[in-house]
Amino acid sequence: MPRTFSHKSMPTLVPILRIFDYAKAVEFYVDWLGFAVDWADQPAQAPAYLQVSMAGVVLNLSEHHGDCCPGARVRVLDFADLAGYRRQLLAKNYRYNRPGLHTPAWDANALEMEVIDPFGNRLTFTELSPKKTAAPVV
Repeated sequence: MPRTFSHKSMPTLVPILRIFDYAKAVEFYVDWLGFAVDWADQPAQAPAYLQVSMAGVVLNLSEHHGDCCPGARVRVLDFADLAGYRRQLLAKNYRYNRPGLHTPAWDANALEMEVIDPFGNRLTFTELSPKKTAAPVV
């Protein structure tokens, strides 16, 4: 008999993103985006591997060449107050990324913001059906 799963029994999905420089990863994910480092494995003279998280979003970041390839894309759905988060990011004046907001073609009531890390990985933050008071600033 096939096993049936409920949403309560499903495992947690944690994307692994390729990085090339621990300090640059911390600058981007922690200092700019606001993630926290949950743990880090940094052996001397060996590649680093760390986990960062923010508001329920968990990512593993790896310098190990065999773990994954750079250029991945992760979609973060149901992000609350995306416009406010974008304002916070812009206020930090991170010189390598100035994200805009846009309305995706697939939902006229949603907002999206994409950021690209220093290693070519993209994070697309999506707020579904936000309370729009004006057209988003791009």
